[in-house]
Amino acid sequence: MASHSSPRLIVLSAPSGAGKTTLCQRLLADIQSIRLSISTTTRAPRGQEKNGVHYHFVDSAVFEREIQDGYFAEWAKVHGNYYGTSRRTLEEFFRNGFSVLLDIDVQGAASLKRAYGPRCSTIFIAPPSMEVLESRLRSRGTDLEDSIRRRLKNAAEEMARASEFDHRLVNDDLEGTYSRLSSLVTSILSGGGA
Repeated sequence: MASHSSPRLIVLSAPSGAGKTTLCQRLLADIQSIRLSISTTTRAPRGQEKNGVHYHFVDSAVFEREIQDGYFAEWAKVHGNYYGTSRRTLEEFFRNGFSVLLDIDVQGAASLKRAYGPRCSTIFIAPPSMEVLESRLRSRGTDLEDSIRRRLKNAAEEMARASEFDHRLVNDDLEGTYSRLSSLVTSILSGGGA
């Protein structure tokens, strides 16, 4: 069921561990006019992640060939791995009248904003503090110590770019943050927000 206004790109970015995956899942369950764009990555699956559901997992040679072929609307190398968004997938959703939700890094958000202009709304989800973020990363138990340190360093760099986003929310309370995010996305989709 397509939305009545023109389809939009809704880009959520956040440091690893800030809660954006949970927030995205709830948006997709509650707002029928949006679909998730599944990113392609060269990183290995974590935990229960499945190819084609959480990411399209490929090796570096395949990813680099797809860069050369112009397959990606945006791509970046993050945490030592490639991540990218399929241009064809975005255009197919638009043709079918769906807005697209993307859960991507700050580099990808900036690239999509340049490529799609006012059709793209960017939202940055920040943790309440670096200490809270570190605690969340450690409690999920999926990363080794060097990975946690790298993610925290990257988080500080990502948070320094939060002002580049159209909207910023602090995930200090999941229910409250989701309520604010859901209202914001609904407003954007009805043509009321940037």
